[in-house]
Amino acid sequence: MIDWKEVTEFLRIVGELKRVSRSGWLKAGIRPESVADHVFRTTFLAMVYGDLKGLDSEKMMRMALLHDLPEIITGDLRPEEKTAKLREEEYEAMKKILSYLPRGLRDSYMKTWREFEEGTSQEAKLVRELDKLEMAMQALEYQQEGYKKERLEEFLIYAKAHIKNPEVKKVYKLLESLAKEIHH
Repeated sequence: MIDWKEVTEFLRIVGELKRVSRSGWLKAGIRPESVADHVFRTTFLAMVYGDLKGLDSEKMMRMALLHDLPEIITGDLRPEEKTAKLREEEYEAMKKILSYLPRGLRDSYMKTWREFEEGTSQEAKLVRELDKLEMAMQALEYQQEGYKKERLEEFLIYAKAHIKNPEVKKVYKLLESLAKEIHH
């Protein structure tokens, strides 16, 4: 029997992601988007890329929706902050958040999240890159809003270094050319 009170509590907790700020933007002195904002567009990227490439887009969307869920508890961690200890804390946070769901669902979501974290499938590898592409897209939007390129450069460099998929790389290069147009 489904415990709807527990499921409702899970859904309430998920909503807290709307109040977690993206720490990289904060550190750069930029009005930050929320982690939920980032997850929203990453999920759309996953759906579109998955559908265009004939991959399991539903699985990719699940990965995108789940990938930053632990940040409800841990806060948004920048890549350089992710030590083995903090990765373990993320795992424990994910277990705690998913504990409100029935076992089958909990296990399924945890498996999907781990697959993303470990990059063990074609879909997971692509969603990991789309996560970086979304950050680059946000940096471009901040540039369009008038934030200085110098504040945003580290994000673009990081994204570029982690994008290997040819199609994702192509879109990244389009973003780069748009960014150059903004400054000319």
